Amino acid sequence: MSAEKYAAQRASVLENLDGLSVEIDAERRVGHLVLDRPPLNIVSYTGRRQIRAIIEAMDEDPDVGVIVIRGANGVFTSGGDVKAFPDIPKNRMSDLHWNIGAPERAEKPVICAMQKYAFGVGFELALACDFRFATADTLVGLPEISLGQMPGSGGSVRVARIAGLGRAKDMVLLGKRIPAPQAHEWGLVTDVAADSDALAALVDDYAAKLNAQAPIALGSLKKVLNAAYDAPLKTALEVEGHSYEKLRWTDDYMEGTHAFAERRKPEFKGS
Repeated sequence: MSAEKYAAQRASVLENLDGLSVEIDAERRVGHLVLDRPPLNIVSYTGRRQIRAIIEAMDEDPDVGVIVIRGANGVFTSGGDVKAFPDIPKNRMSDLHWNIGAPERAEKPVICAMQKYAFGVGFELALACDFRFATADTLVGLPEISLGQMPGSGGSVRVARIAGLGRAKDMVLLGKRIPAPQAHEWGLVTDVAADSDALAALVDDYAAKLNAQAPIALGSLKKVLNAAYDAPLKTALEVEGHSYEKLRWTDDYMEGTHAFAERRKPEFKGS
């Protein structure tokens, strides 16, 4: 296979987006991945692969400093395309978490903005993000048990790690829908906004503050914090130490120290 044909084959995953849309705000350096299938923004099997590909593309885009995942029509998502489940091939189902876990692997910060419903694969996608914001009337949940199934894209594991085993069992084994204020108390949601306007303002505020930070330091710190969950203490400390040492050689670190001495705001360039 020629290089051109292979590249075209790889790029084909982003052709004919299935229930998704993309918006790039180059001025604010924010990339928006929008779940966009009216009325409830159901996520298809194909859409999962496209979500991963879009996030990976934004992670390499110099016009994007922060990635935002949100829903259209005043809704995040009611979950996966349940009616199509029987038609999905039986193989390749054990690695669904890889597509939905793309936000966690991204070097850039990823914000999820949830409204009304964040169920099933949609909530699993949110759990893989760095920041999760929701309106006060939003419900979150992993209701797969009601179908005789279980979460298959990392949800049960991430709920247990974030909220604790007892709360995870109470929520996931019963398929409970949890109100956003309660999810906030459990650590599943970063903050709760009063309504959609307040949610948009909260996302914009965080995106601006994150974009004001040094990009290399942000990416390194994100890796260190994620490693704190997965690695033994000794290994996590090694990752932190090597990351710290690497950052000392960046232009951004020099700019940060000079700005501190000169009592001004630093202007980071990502180098």
